[in-house]
Amino acid sequence: MLDFFNQVRDDLGVVEREIKSVVQSRDPLLTQTSMHLLDAGGKRLRPAFALLAGKLYDYSLDKLLPLAVALELIHMASLVHDDVVDDSLTRRGTPTVKANWGNKISMHTGDYLFAKSLVLISNYENPVISKVLAETSVKMCEGEIHQISTAYSASQNWRDYFYRIERKTALLIAASCQLGAVAAGAPESEARRLYRFGHQIGMAFQITDDILDMVAEQQKLGKPIGGDLRQGILTMPVIYSLERSSQRERLKELVEIKEKTDEQVREAIDIIKASGGIDYSFEAARRYIDKAKNNLSYLPDKPIKQVFYQIADFIGIRRF
Repeated sequence: MLDFFNQVRDDLGVVEREIKSVVQSRDPLLTQTSMHLLDAGGKRLRPAFALLAGKLYDYSLDKLLPLAVALELIHMASLVHDDVVDDSLTRRGTPTVKANWGNKISMHTGDYLFAKSLVLISNYENPVISKVLAETSVKMCEGEIHQISTAYSASQNWRDYFYRIERKTALLIAASCQLGAVAAGAPESEARRLYRFGHQIGMAFQITDDILDMVAEQQKLGKPIGGDLRQGILTMPVIYSLERSSQRERLKELVEIKEKTDEQVREAIDIIKASGGIDYSFEAARRYIDKAKNNLSYLPDKPIKQVFYQIADFIGIRRF
């Protein structure tokens, strides 16, 4: 677990145990597939953000527990579905549900986890919580469809990219920050500030993820390097290089090859590095992080607020 989560470490342990309890099913196969995904690990960023946001206000784990669990279940459901769409056989160095049980079981497992999140959210009387999560879930689906429909097209532009990563990553992190505060009784204006913080951190997180897909060590990344290129997903370093590189025509050819060899993936990454695409993307992530930090000055001056600054700094330097 990341060090800056120390102040909610014990409560995250409760969240973890509650997730294990919630995913239990009368059908042993559903329990097995759900537990397989859970046991593969993860940072539990979304529940942690919700708990930390709640700590700024009238914190009670009882109030926040159903929300924290629901957020992670929504995230887990999206991962199972993503692995089917992306034909991914490993995640975090572990075989995916798809690899072990196939597409049909994977899709129903994802549906099951999402449905479980709905049951948990129904416990809240505040309509903001269900409304935000419903809208976020719709937009996440739109982002995935957009990613599929534009795959292997070198004509993808900046608008396509930002639309996709907002829906893929930023919106659920934003909702986690906002709704953790809402559940703990935060004023609406401050909950909105936390939403903006989460949105900007989420954008920076995904941009950094896209960079690491090309430059991280495969063992630390937990999946093959260049996965996005193999799947025809154009990330920020690629789009920048398609505009600026002297080898843009060759890069376009490589992007549009549907069955890339390892050598072709390495060639594309070399072109992107040489064009400055990696450096440009790190700088873009840093700008989002700076914007995120600016929102924190509007929040209550409690010691826990420093953790949000630490999270922002970590995202800027993370290499896994």
